[in-house]
Amino acid sequence: MPTTVATGKNVEWQLLTADEFLDWLQPGVFADLIDGEKFMHSPVHLKHARLVDFMRTLLKHYVERRGLGEILSEVWAVRLDARTVFMPDICYFTTGQVAALTPTHARFAPRMVVEVLSRTTGDRDVGPKFAAYEHHEVEEYWILDPHELAHRFYAREGELLVEFAHDEERIASRAIPGFWVAREWLNPEALPPVLECLERSLSETS
Repeated sequence: MPTTVATGKNVEWQLLTADEFLDWLQPGVFADLIDGEKFMHSPVHLKHARLVDFMRTLLKHYVERRGLGEILSEVWAVRLDARTVFMPDICYFTTGQVAALTPTHARFAPRMVVEVLSRTTGDRDVGPKFAAYEHHEVEEYWILDPHELAHRFYAREGELLVEFAHDEERIASRAIPGFWVAREWLNPEALPPVLECLERSLSETS
């Protein structure tokens, strides 16, 4: 049963557990559970969709070619704790982690997460979701901005996710061995061919 909480006589709401949320979640439904509260995903802007598709395709082919694990996307749920479940835009699981995945969701944090900001959910990506990824020991978190191109990259240093590559034109992943992207590739209005970027990333190690 959901937990009912109240802040006043006539103000109350229900907090779900992660298991209750996962039981409710159905194929084709996209939502996050943040501190027990359910947040639905809204339809995204074309720029958002294009940038997610580019990054997912590039990462998927790179990781497969290197035999480094698996790339999963928004259709996959990640259970972080008893009241927190996210459906990241893109997440990377190592080979060892893949072996521990359940048929329906992950019960632990990915090694790397990529979230592409939207105007309706961006505050959650840079606020409570950032804090949750940090707390649950995600090693690398990329926040990509398809509108202003103000991309930010964070990697673990001890207990914190700390920004790196702030002014660099070539962003080398700390979590995926050898993987890098050029900042100029991350413009959804001028995306380069994925396979050309893949061959460069494979041939020019970070």
